[in-house]
Amino acid sequence: MIAHHVLFWLKADATPEQKQAFHDSLQTLEGVETVKNLHIGTPAPIERAVVDTTYTYSLLVFFDDMAGHDVYQGHELHLAFLDGFRQYFDKVVIYDAQ
Repeated sequence: MIAHHVLFWLKADATPEQKQAFHDSLQTLEGVETVKNLHIGTPAPIERAVVDTTYTYSLLVFFDDMAGHDVYQGHELHLAFLDGFRQYFDKVVIYDAQ
C-alpha cells in the first residue's frame, strides 16, 4: 500500500469560489482507476503544539502499490488538476509512505 499525502497552502487572496473550485477539482481525482481511497480535508480544530493547522487543504490518496501511484501521477485527471489549479497555491508539501 502507498499513501500519498499532499498538503496545500492556498494563496491568501483566494476567494470562497476559488476554494470551492479547488476542492471540487480535488474530488475529480477519485476518477483515477488506481485510487483505492481518497480523503479531502481541512485542518481539524485541534490545538496541540505538534499539530500543524497552517495548511488550507489536505489530500490523502491510497494506492495498492507504486505502479498505481505512477499511473496516478501521469493520469489526465491529475495533470488537468495541476494545470488548472497550480496558480491557486503558494506552497505544497507531499509525504509518500509505504
